[in-house]
Amino acid sequence: MTNQTFSMGTSFNAGSDTATTQAKAPASQLIKDSDTRNFMTDVIEASKSVPVLVDFWAPWCGPCKQLGPLLEKIVTEAGGKILLVKVDIDSNQQLAQQMRIQSIPAVFAFADGQPVDGFMGALPESEIRTFVDKIISGHGGQAEQVAEMLEAAEAALASDAAEQAIQMFGQVLQLEPENGRAIAGLAKAHIAIDDLEGARELLAVIPPSLVDDSHISGALAALTVAETPADDGEITRLSAAVDADEADYQSRLDLSVALNAAGQEEAALDHLMWLIEKDRAWNDDAARKQLLLFFEAWGPTHELTLSGRRRLSSILFA
Repeated sequence: MTNQTFSMGTSFNAGSDTATTQAKAPASQLIKDSDTRNFMTDVIEASKSVPVLVDFWAPWCGPCKQLGPLLEKIVTEAGGKILLVKVDIDSNQQLAQQMRIQSIPAVFAFADGQPVDGFMGALPESEIRTFVDKIISGHGGQAEQVAEMLEAAEAALASDAAEQAIQMFGQVLQLEPENGRAIAGLAKAHIAIDDLEGARELLAVIPPSLVDDSHISGALAALTVAETPADDGEITRLSAAVDADEADYQSRLDLSVALNAAGQEEAALDHLMWLIEKDRAWNDDAARKQLLLFFEAWGPTHELTLSGRRRLSSILFA
């Protein structure tokens, strides 16, 4: 078999497979086995965040047994800058035909959802390293750039610079139109400037692949919370009702919602904790469900989310 490096001009058509956008994989998921059914998710979608090598091999292939461990070693040492997906062509013949695999081992490199380069044959370790470094340097930059832009945009939003955050999230979406973190951040930025209609419109047309995205869920929760108008008169009325009868659980729950809408998040948290401690099962876990909605709306790193989760755990597992 002749070793060769070649340019890839073909694109992969996965038919009706549903893909889920993946974030950068943790160390335990740098290397995985895949098949025809999961190729779209494991390779095409994953490569939109970080380059992916696909090793097409077979159990009977001697050179494959030499190449495989080298690929795994080099990918592991790259520390998440590139992923490795292994496909057994004997078990996935249709996929091998689609990718026009004529001999093995065959390695394809994917970036931004497309095959960008590859080689055939068991290359020496030095040549594999050169190939991998080229893929990382040529196609790994956007993922790092997007991550930095997202951090800057979220920092701007946290600093009450919502208008600036809107521009920054918009720049990310120009690079990655289906980035759930950016869509969610943009929606929250619109909420921060009281443009609830803009947030609704944005979240009403999210791509199907982001339906279960945790960032999108948080933005939807933030919108739900924001749609409750602040009403000082309602807070006064509900506070009086709770003072008159501490067992008026519904008024206390409503007071928590009203306080949060008025920006008094810590007081809102305290009332819900009181309810959960007194009767955690009341009204089908209504207080705990409202609390979890607040956590989603506030975000996973908000200080009240962190302290609230600790308090909730101490109550539930006491």
